[in-house]
Amino acid sequence: MSTVAPAPTPAATGHGATRPSRPRTLSAFRSGPFTYGLLVILSAIFMVPLVFVISIALASDASVSSGQLTILPRDWEFANFVKIFRTSLPVGSFLINSVIISVTSALGQVLSSSLVGYAFARLRAPGKKFLFFVVIATMMIPAQITMIPQFWIFSELGWVDTFLPLIVPQFFSNAFNIFLVRQFVTRIPYEMDEAAQIDGLGHFGIYVRLILPMMTPILIAISIFTLTAMWGDFMGPLIYINSEDKMPLALGVQYLTSTSQELQTPPWNLIMVGSIFLSLPMIVIYYFGQRYMYEMNLSAGSAGVK
Repeated sequence: MSTVAPAPTPAATGHGATRPSRPRTLSAFRSGPFTYGLLVILSAIFMVPLVFVISIALASDASVSSGQLTILPRDWEFANFVKIFRTSLPVGSFLINSVIISVTSALGQVLSSSLVGYAFARLRAPGKKFLFFVVIATMMIPAQITMIPQFWIFSELGWVDTFLPLIVPQFFSNAFNIFLVRQFVTRIPYEMDEAAQIDGLGHFGIYVRLILPMMTPILIAISIFTLTAMWGDFMGPLIYINSEDKMPLALGVQYLTSTSQELQTPPWNLIMVGSIFLSLPMIVIYYFGQRYMYEMNLSAGSAGVK
């Protein structure tokens, strides 16, 4: 009994082949000259504050004292980026302190968030789902409510005027990062865990050797979030740090305004140099880490609460 082959469709043959139709959303937002022009205009508007920061940072002391600040400095003073380290304040120590606090805090968030998120996603325990929603509910508690109790606890421990009140809480993670890690791990097939258990791995071995390497995008994103928050944190150091040599850069830049005498214009050019030191590292980190941020959105953003 012979079979009749189906007739080739126009798409299968080279004649009259039809292209797959584009989604309406893509065709509606098709890029064109108007789109690019609008993006250029919006980008220029958002770049205005940054241009003024760079312009003031390169202005001379005479221009700052006279208040004659323009978009392009009249006198280009690149020496301001060196002069800021010669002030009465230890700006070099400010930078080192910010690096220590930010990097250590990011490490603490990565370790604690990955462990707790993996536990909520994989371990089985009675009341686990209820406990997870309790953790998520803590996101609704304003930080101002816990500010005084935390200061009292750290004061009793003798941690005031040290880095410990800024670093140690980061080793206990936060609800947002736990949620991100849990949603990410939930999307990993559980059959991989079962295969690892057959090979003799326990939960900690599965976490270290199997799940942790897969969590690279989400952990890098958490690191970027933490670095950005701690690098620019002003309120925490203002509460707990008293010594100048222990201040981070975010608090030290504010102290630059007090280096001028009474009724004298603050050194805005040096203050803007400090602002560039605050902004530029985070811009560079986000630029090189944006790929992992995109992968995090694809992997964890659409998982849903299970």
